[in-house]
Parts: sequence; structure tokens; C-alpha cells
Amino acid sequence: MKRISIYDTTLRDGSQGEGVNFSLQDKLLITARLDQAGIDYIEGGYPLSNPKDAEYFRAIRDLDLKHARVAAFGMTRRRDIAPEDDTGMRALVAAGTRAITVVGKSWDLHVTEVLGVSLAENLRMIADSVAFLAAHTGEVVYDAEHFFDGFKRNPEYALETIRAAAGAGAAWIVLCDTNGGALPEEVAQAVTAVARECPTPIGIHTHNDGELAVANALAAVRQGARQVQGTINGLGERCGNADLCSAIANLALKYDGYDLLVPGALAHLTELSRYVHETANMNFRPNQPFVGSSAFAHKGGMHVHGVRKIARSYEHIEPEAVGNARRVLVSELSGRSNIAEKLEEYGLETAGDLGVRVLDRVQDLENEGYQFGAAEASFVLLVERMAGRHRPGFEPLGYHVSVGRAFQEATPAVTEATIKLKVGSVIEHTVSEGDGPVNALDGALRKALESHFPRLREMHLVDYKVRVINARAGTAARVRVVIESQDGDDVWGTVGVSENVIEASWLALLDAFEYKLARDAGLVAASRKA
Repeated sequence: MKRISIYDTTLRDGSQGEGVNFSLQDKLLITARLDQAGIDYIEGGYPLSNPKDAEYFRAIRDLDLKHARVAAFGMTRRRDIAPEDDTGMRALVAAGTRAITVVGKSWDLHVTEVLGVSLAENLRMIADSVAFLAAHTGEVVYDAEHFFDGFKRNPEYALETIRAAAGAGAAWIVLCDTNGGALPEEVAQAVTAVARECPTPIGIHTHNDGELAVANALAAVRQGARQVQGTINGLGERCGNADLCSAIANLALKYDGYDLLVPGALAHLTELSRYVHETANMNFRPNQPFVGSSAFAHKGGMHVHGVRKIARSYEHIEPEAVGNARRVLVSELSGRSNIAEKLEEYGLETAGDLGVRVLDRVQDLENEGYQFGAAEASFVLLVERMAGRHRPGFEPLGYHVSVGRAFQEATPAVTEATIKLKVGSVIEHTVSEGDGPVNALDGALRKALESHFPRLREMHLVDYKVRVINARAGTAARVRVVIESQDGDDVWGTVGVSENVIEASWLALLDAFEYKLARDAGLVAASRKA
């Protein structure tokens, strides 16, 4: 088995992506989670670039890492300055990491036009820097920046830069597609050439500007690269880096003969992906391969029919292999198989022609603008109502929402919601102010219901989405509101549709409360795949 080292640069290269910003605590938490997953190298940042990165390298010494080596990242020495006198070089050594990654120029264009030094001086800068760092740390990783562009235009000089780093004691030579424009066959050709010239182990670092970062990384491994650099979820500058989730899954599941991570880690890949998304305060990417919520979601009736018979007929791997799960979506494209699978997933009984009637009703509702793919709680309630099994916890009698503002400087608008409902024989009539209509309605519902159903205090709204359905109707267009709610046990989605956004919000909110009460009372079950 050939060992493939996984080098994660989420905390450095990934943090350069637009909208990505990690706090010091975020970086420490992600480091611990990456170590737990069996990542071999974790690039923590550039210690000279900002106080947070410098503090990270001090704080990381207190983490009890079981597997990973933390690497500090920096650039070669400056022109005409000895390494020991260069502040960047000294900062890398002072970081005290077990590995140091230093980046140098491989493309002659960058050497002469960007750095403004001679080709010979650049070679000296590479060799001097690597030799100095190798004398002060256990392992030097040399990142050959813009290697594939340089190799395409001046292959002999690009190879000279590699020889300079290898000869000075680099433990790894990492070939970087910094602009992200290389093709897999170009990567394969260049890696083969470097492997002939250089006995030092080779790594690959690719960017995704051509949507080929993972493909290029795999091409490099097939030609002898033994280290793959990338980021969790493909975070990074411009179009991002190679997504390690996809690279790891492909190497582990699609090829024979490669050993990576630690035993059992692959089954937690989806969990790792979502942890990084959450920590970065970013939305999940549903269609992300392997780990996205839609990666094994089936909507077309023919697909679901096939999956129910033989899962591999429409799935390239078992979802559980990467810690993901199969999902069946309900929509107007559904066939009976979708409905049957979804009812089975929730343990719902399907006596008589219920499945057929549910399918007909779903198709009618989706024609009106409803969507149940992200609102499965509303689907469950729909089934229970059609089956005559639903026992509502309360009866809504009416609501009123008003928005007003006193025209004084810095006075915000005030939203007030009044609701009237019936719980058993008790009439509740409550009012609440909020930041907006949904917040005010939520507050009024809670005032009316929490004394009767104390467990509603566990529930809170976590997401609210509005979508205009038939935009051509202008201001009279229908809107679809999807609300995501959460308690200590579950997350569920509900949907409402109306020409009036407040009415659509009210319908989705009512379903959210009804589902919570029904589940707490044991009248409906959470998904068996949750």
C-alpha cells in the first residue's frame, strides 16, 4: 500500500477565500478536528502576516495532537538578504512547528517581472531558504509556485528551481497549479518529468479555476505524487482549492493500493465537512460531491424505483462510506416509489390508496408553488392529515400583523402581531412585538402556547427563506416561505405559499409548531435516517 499524505491548508489558503474568516478559537478547533480525522499536515498560517497567526503558533503548542504535524508557511528570503537576517525566515523558525512550508518561484515570468531578480538569484534564494530552514526544523516542504505555468513556458528553468530546493534538503517538493488553469494531461506530463529528475517525494497543490483541481490532484498521484494539498470543502482564493473531501474519497474508494488518513476516519468525512462549514459560518453546499446533502438525494421517480431495488443502480458509492445518507425527495416529479420510500422513512402507515392520494396532492400543491424537498415536516403533516390521523395541539382562530414607525431620527419600525387560538376549551388571545412579522408572530404563538406545552421553549427558528414563484405577476406574485426549526433532538423544515408573504410565513410557522407538538406527543416520528 502506498501512503498518500494529506496536507490541509484550510486555515491558510482556505482563509483567503472571499467571505471566509476564522477566529483564533476557530483555527484551534478546526486543527483539533483535522487531527482527529487523521490529516497528516495542517498548515496553520504565516506567522509574520498578522498577530492572530502568530498567536495561533503559540497556542497550538498546548494542543495534544495525536497524528498531525502543524506547518508554518512563508516565502523564500528576500533578495540580497541572508536567511538568518531575514525577518520572514526568523519568524518561521520561531513558530516552533515540526514542519515548515516555504514557497518559491518556478515561473521565469514571476522571477524577472514580479520579484524583479535574476534567474540565478532566484535559485540562490530557494536553496538558501530551504537549507536554513532544514537546519532549524525537522521537515521542510517546498511549494513550487506556478510550477505548471513555468514548466509549460520554460521547462528547463522550472526544473532547475526544483533541483535547487531538493539539493538544499527539502523533504517534499510540491508542484503548485497556482493559477488553477492546468489540464490533467499537462499535470501528468510535468509530474512524470519531475519524478525522473528528482528523488525527493513529490506533492501536488491545485486550484480550481478550471473546475479541475481534484482531477489534477488525482492525475498527479497516478504519476507518483505522494502528498495532496487542499482545503476542506474547497475553500480558497478565487474559485478555491482542491476539495480534500472529494480528493480523499476518490483516492480511498475509487483506487486500490493507497493508504491515507487513519482507520475509520473516512466514515466521518461528511461530519468534518459540515463542521468546517459551521465554524466558518458558511452555508452548506448541497450539491457538494460525496458530502453534500444532495449528493445521494433522489427526486426522479425512475431513480427512486431503481434505488429501492438496487442502490448502486443510481449511486456510485454507498453513502455511509463517507458518513452521508440517502435521501428521497418529494416533488411533482415523484412517482409512487418516492412516496413509498418517504413514508417508510418516517414509519408512516400507508393503508389503502393513501400513497396514490398523497402523490396526487403533492403534485397539485407543487403546481401551486409548494416544495417539500426542504420541508419534510410539512410533508409528514400533510400525510397525517390525509390519513385522518392528525390531532392538532391547537386551533388557530385568527391573526393580525401591523407595522408602524414614528418618523423620528433613528427610530426603527415596530412590528406587532396579535393572534387568537384555542387550546382545548381555552381561548388564548396574545400580542407580541418583534423585529419583523415572523419574529412577532413567533413571539405571540409562544405566549399563547408555552404555558400549555412547556417543551416549545426548546424550539427555535434557525433559518427563513423567501422565494418569489411567479415573478411575472409582479407585486401580485406568489411567494414560498421555508422555515427551518430546531430543538435539542432534531431539525425540521416547513413551507407555506401565498400571494401574501406574511400569510405564507404564518402557514409555515404553524406547521413548525404543529410538527414539534406532534413529535413530542409521539404522534409522528423523526426520520429514521436523521
